[in-house]
Amino acid sequence: MANKITTAGKFIPLLDEVYRTVSLTAKLDGPEELVRQGANANELIIPMIEMQGLGDYDRNSGYVAGDVTMTNETVKCNFDRGRMFTVDNMDNADSAGIAFGRLAGEFIRTKVAPELDAFRFASYASKEGVTQKAEDLADGAAVLAALRVATNAMDEAEVPMEDRHLFITPTLDGMIADLDITKSREILSRFASKTLVPQTRFYTAIEQKDGHTGGQEAGGYAKGSDGKELNFMVIHKPALIQFEKHVAPKIVTPDQNQEADAYKYGYRNVGVADVYKNKLAGVYASHKTA
Repeated sequence: MANKITTAGKFIPLLDEVYRTVSLTAKLDGPEELVRQGANANELIIPMIEMQGLGDYDRNSGYVAGDVTMTNETVKCNFDRGRMFTVDNMDNADSAGIAFGRLAGEFIRTKVAPELDAFRFASYASKEGVTQKAEDLADGAAVLAALRVATNAMDEAEVPMEDRHLFITPTLDGMIADLDITKSREILSRFASKTLVPQTRFYTAIEQKDGHTGGQEAGGYAKGSDGKELNFMVIHKPALIQFEKHVAPKIVTPDQNQEADAYKYGYRNVGVADVYKNKLAGVYASHKTA
């Protein structure tokens, strides 16, 4: 697809930017010290620990011997996406440097962050074994009741209250706001944070466009054919395997470009979004019925 770049003229231009929010799931990234390089380029090694429970103490023989098992589980990266842009040197000059100067920031903000969020939410919501609740929430009272069910389920499963994060659509959050504040304060105080997620990033399944097949040239993502719109998700951060293993922005200047008098900007992101098999109770997804 050819670039379409309009020259700026002899004035200081104001960029008409697309309304987009930066990544909403970055707060859930895991600590880098807990993951190391796998044997293959697309793998991560995650430490897993298991141990035995208490036994009876004997005054003669003392403690019951216990075993602890430390294993390294290999997790394959399930997100590997990229794109390369080329901007002619003269087009960049005629557009007052905007064509290339703002490309990287706008691309990450308007294309990368939304897709990364959507992919992560869909991966967690569709993970086999996590709690999935199909429900249509008509008003604020129904939303609060659904959140109470979610917190009760996590409490009964002994998921720690610390580091539980609520992700909810602005529409449902607005319904809560319309209620008496005393009715919502208690339930909302049970979350470490509340993040508003636009419905366009909040599905149980998405389809990622490959960027070259007919009809998919624009790339990006869309709601999956079998996907449902999410109402909210409650996520215990330690339950997630969320790492960006390889983020590679690349800039080639016209002087370095052997093929054309043009700037080139490439971006690749390789990472993983999954849930620990022993911590499935740490993800609760409420979605619409249709």
